[in-house]
Amino acid sequence: MFQIHVERTLAKDVDAVFESISDHARYERFPGVDRSVLVEEGAQEKNGVGALRVIGAGPLELTERITRFERPTLMHYRIEKSSPFSVEHTRGEIQLTQEDERTRVTWISEGRVRVPIVGKMFDRMAARSFTRAFNSVLKAVERL
Repeated sequence: MFQIHVERTLAKDVDAVFESISDHARYERFPGVDRSVLVEEGAQEKNGVGALRVIGAGPLELTERITRFERPTLMHYRIEKSSPFSVEHTRGEIQLTQEDERTRVTWISEGRVRVPIVGKMFDRMAARSFTRAFNSVLKAVERL
């Protein structure tokens, strides 16, 4: 099982950070993201609950559904499909807290890479890779 927990404080207000993180169709502006498509809009808001997005980074493609959306402090998501390997995603959560003129971001993702025999090794690789990716996204958000 992989468990990723990234915390970072950004020198931006919570509304700006939430807008950048929740704008699914524009994820390709982040380092390492090659493609980002909003496939289905959410029920109440375009990027809100029910929204389905596909994010590609090299050969990796993740199809994610937004399951909770509380502007501007909370977004939960679930990986529904992935390739070239299968991921059983049990938790995806981004929480934002305003601290003076800064925003603390807590990004948690948990799951399991579903590859027979070597799945645990892939879990460790996924944890390292996604931790780097989440940090990279947050650095980019701060620069936007």
